[in-house]
Amino acid sequence: MTDRQIDRIIEMAWEDRTTFDAIKYQFGLKEQEVIDLMRKEMKPSSFRMWRKRVQGRSTKHQAKREFAKGRFKCSRQRNISNNKVSKR
Repeated sequence: MTDRQIDRIIEMAWEDRTTFDAIKYQFGLKEQEVIDLMRKEMKPSSFRMWRKRVQGRSTKHQAKREFAKGRFKCSRQRNISNNKVSKR
């Protein structure tokens, strides 16, 4: 995997509404493979913080979601360019 793909997977893993199924669909990585990647690529303290945040979170698992349809990204994300929020 390229550095850009790894960065995107990490970004998606941190997003609350992006499911592990979406990561699997786009990159072919199962949940355990995402966890292993996060463990390898992140500082130990950051990994522990992420694991604590994700563990048991229903929005990260498609089957546990209370709503039928969800978004892969925040509705405001399209307005972000070069790490700055665009003027409206």
